[in-house]
Amino acid sequence: MGFKSQLFLAAALSATLVAVSGAAGATTIAGLYNTGVDASSVSTPSADHGADLHWVLGEGPAFTGLTNGSFPSPYWMDDDKTSRWITPTANAGDSFDPSAPGFYTYRLFFNLPTAAGASFTGRFAADNVVDGVYLNGVNISSGGGGFSFWTNFAATSGFNAGSNNLEFDVRNFAQNGGNPAGLRVEFLSSTASAVPEPATWAVMILGFGLAGAALRRRGAIIA
Repeated sequence: MGFKSQLFLAAALSATLVAVSGAAGATTIAGLYNTGVDASSVSTPSADHGADLHWVLGEGPAFTGLTNGSFPSPYWMDDDKTSRWITPTANAGDSFDPSAPGFYTYRLFFNLPTAAGASFTGRFAADNVVDGVYLNGVNISSGGGGFSFWTNFAATSGFNAGSNNLEFDVRNFAQNGGNPAGLRVEFLSSTASAVPEPATWAVMILGFGLAGAALRRRGAIIA
């Protein structure tokens, strides 16, 4: 193969690599599910109030407990197609913590191929408040909030390559009767660096090899 042909092929492979790398350079975090959604990330407010498919409460299930139009609605924001409330039991109207505050840790587990470049933003509502939001045990939000408005949270560090654990610590104020507890979370954006496929690495190695060979040959001709 002539020098010009080698140089052209190396340039073509490099351009292909840049295009592939650009397409695979960033993606969303697939495992970040809003509370109360199905496997396709769709919320159906009229669906049965069963266990959430993605979130857990402590070591057990969390439930999609709210029935729009009945207590604790309208105090709680109604469920919609984006997210639903999750609760300790299938009935969001159940009363808890009559004489002392109750503490509920809701968890979401997700995986990342690499921790580099990962980030997300989101918002939550809670009855009564969130004491803290933790990513892999590291506090990323001081919490706050309430059941009739949203509070924002975000993370730009603290991610693991592999398994990740996102936790919301909810505190329910003590009240003797009519005292439900719940959490609602929506993710607004997320990014993660994609790991190049084996074929991409092969193109990279081949492109660098041909470019190096072409430059060496050109040097030899000039000498």
